[in-house]
Amino acid sequence: MVSSRTVTATAGLVVSLLVSVALWWYFETFVFFLFLPFVPFLFRDRSNGETERRVRECPQCGFQTTADEYEFCPRDGARLN
Repeated sequence: MVSSRTVTATAGLVVSLLVSVALWWYFETFVFFLFLPFVPFLFRDRSNGETERRVRECPQCGFQTTADEYEFCPRDGARLN
């Protein structure tokens, strides 16, 4: 499946090229309008430096959490994996 950021970057590139062609056709001079300088912002990592948090799960009831405060399941008291 294609991510929404990839679709957005592709749409921005296509629109930029269409604007460039329209400006070239209308003004009869080469004007290259390209949205590429902004594309890296669409593909940047959005985690802001956070490491991926491990999901811990209760083997009895399936309770899931990423909070470090939970060592045992609050529902049935089983140790979280």
